[in-house]
Amino acid sequence: MLLLGLTGSIATGKSTVSKLLSSAPNNLPIIDADFLARKVVEPGTPGYQQILAHFQSTTPGLVAAEGAPLDRAILGRRVFGNSPAIVNDRKVLNGIIHPLVARETYRAVLRAYLSGAWAVVLDVPLLFEAGMDSMCGGVIVVAAEEEVQMKRLLKRDPELTEEDARRRVESQWSVAQKVELAKHVFRDRAWVVDNSGSLDDLEREVGKAVGEIMRGRTGVWKWVWGFPVVAMVLGLWGMLRNWWRRRTWEAEKKLVKAKL
Repeated sequence: MLLLGLTGSIATGKSTVSKLLSSAPNNLPIIDADFLARKVVEPGTPGYQQILAHFQSTTPGLVAAEGAPLDRAILGRRVFGNSPAIVNDRKVLNGIIHPLVARETYRAVLRAYLSGAWAVVLDVPLLFEAGMDSMCGGVIVVAAEEEVQMKRLLKRDPELTEEDARRRVESQWSVAQKVELAKHVFRDRAWVVDNSGSLDDLEREVGKAVGEIMRGRTGVWKWVWGFPVVAMVLGLWGMLRNWWRRRTWEAEKKLVKAKL
């Protein structure tokens, strides 16, 4: 079974691509990290308690009442930005949520494997930031021009000011960074889907990518991956290879930065 990472920067239209992948004729199962991220911080969960312990005393309005759900908009304003304090708060929040989401993801992947799916899509906006790319056998990066991102974000969240929207865009890796890393780690198993145009254009882009992904995933490989021991060995080898390639990419970036 191919574990296919799906990622993109904020407001690039990743959710639309996810819907296209899950509907006919593709019909791929989706593991939605955003859904899991909400699930692991529901009232009463360990994630919820950890967030309250760190943020509640300094974040007015984080919860409306004892036991109430987290106000995601208020929490978002607390962690989106580029100041050192905000960056640190974002790291703390990610450090709470990412391990919990990863655990739920592994469970969902196992269920998909046991169901006999030839591929499953891991829909994670912060795939690279969370380090979850190492577990994938390939990746789709949804791309869009920054101007398009801003327009979509302001339309989707009208309560945001233009400055709020820009901070959110700049708080994540850029599309260019994600594409560069994807191509370095996954080589010919990295697909870039441009979502700057119309829905018809996007459908063609997704269809083309799925067609390329399916090549080599039929015939003997389908049966090889059907053996749990073989699948585990190949999966572990892929994770090690991805980890090493990412490490070399990060080392190259540090070297370039040090020379500047």
